[in-house]
Amino acid sequence: MPDHETYQSPFTWRYASEEMRSLWSEVHRRLLWRRIWVALAETQAELGLVAPAEAADLRAHAHQVTIERALEIEAEIEHDLMSEVRAFAEQCPVGGRIIHLGATSMDVKDNADVLRLRDALDLLLEAVGALLAELAFRIDERADQPCIGYTHLQPAEPTTVGYRLAQYGLDLLTDLAEIRRVRQSIKGKGFRGATGTSASYGQLLDAAAGAPSADELEARLLARLDLEAFPVTTQTYPRKQDWLVLNALAGLAGTLYRFAFDLRVLQAQPYGEWGEPFGERQVGSSAMPFKRNPVNSEALDSLARWVAALPRVAWDNAAHSLLERTLDDSANRRLILPEAFLAADELVGRARRVVSGLVIHDDAVARNLETYGVFAATERLLMALVMAGADRQEMHERIRVHSQAAWAAIQHGEPNPLARRLQEDPALLSFLPAGQIGSLLDARGYVGDAPERARALAESIRAALGCR
Repeated sequence: MPDHETYQSPFTWRYASEEMRSLWSEVHRRLLWRRIWVALAETQAELGLVAPAEAADLRAHAHQVTIERALEIEAEIEHDLMSEVRAFAEQCPVGGRIIHLGATSMDVKDNADVLRLRDALDLLLEAVGALLAELAFRIDERADQPCIGYTHLQPAEPTTVGYRLAQYGLDLLTDLAEIRRVRQSIKGKGFRGATGTSASYGQLLDAAAGAPSADELEARLLARLDLEAFPVTTQTYPRKQDWLVLNALAGLAGTLYRFAFDLRVLQAQPYGEWGEPFGERQVGSSAMPFKRNPVNSEALDSLARWVAALPRVAWDNAAHSLLERTLDDSANRRLILPEAFLAADELVGRARRVVSGLVIHDDAVARNLETYGVFAATERLLMALVMAGADRQEMHERIRVHSQAAWAAIQHGEPNPLARRLQEDPALLSFLPAGQIGSLLDARGYVGDAPERARALAESIRAALGCR
């Protein structure tokens, strides 16, 4: 458990999975630094720049991270990476002297950040896939269930529960594709020294007879790390990459925000159609014991707003990276990169739990459809009247007048009289019999091809996940 005697980020203990927290931990960051130093030393040993025993010594001690010692050194020298170099060197009596040879700090930090970004995107993609699979199941399950649609938060034409869920599925598919695209395009800084010119590595190689070029050293080193580098860099990789990553996460957050907001609306009365899962012993309010507040959906919207705000900081970092680099991105990148992923991880995991336990109140769905569906069904009544020879504009006006009277009745708590009024209107009866008018006003079958489209979208999800 974290030490709650001092400030702890909620991401330390409240939000996100253990896997994502571990990935963004300080220990893991320093392990990545050491992995890069070992790879650098082993590559240099291949080229005759350092002794193989020195590289082997680094590998033997690469997992012995001692943050306490590194922080002691940092308190004196005020440089986080050099403090880790010295702490690592103290553990390596043979190879300690050659750690970080030829490198600049960002050769290590930036490439380590990229390795961590790549792994974090892989974790997130796995979680999004699980969420999509759950959603596809619910889409199929409810593809045929008619419900009243709402536009402008007012009753509109019917749709189906599955087709409504399919809208979130479509957005999530877009997010999945964008996160995959970003993941495939991730590149490192490479190993090119203080301004990206590879001058320091060239100097080292010039001193070794028969040594290859700096490009060859970099290629071997990148292969060891299974990493591709940008073709040109300064002291850092282009900060636009961070912006693209955070934009993808913000897009995902936007999808989940919309789903959660819709769920909050549909859980509210008088809708009452959907509900998020609510535990048997769960407390909804400290003051009102009867409350079943949509706390998970509200948390989703709250965290999504935070993720949506972070790309602006990354935009500033990219736009203000002056000349060969400035350091004014460093402090905020310690915050925005891990917290964007931790928040996104929490969003996806929580959304999956909500989708899995989503409650559809069938009685409320049917009640609202019965109350308001007759209004939507007047559209097909109007078309049938015109096809029977009526004047469209005249019929439109008569239906509008009856509809307004019916709305007034509903607002006074009375049953909806619209079907009866239309079935008794002589002008309408001169074109269609009352029984046919009544059948046309039954909105349950007025959902068009929504069921077929919902199932097709669920199939597209399964195809995208490779699980047809």
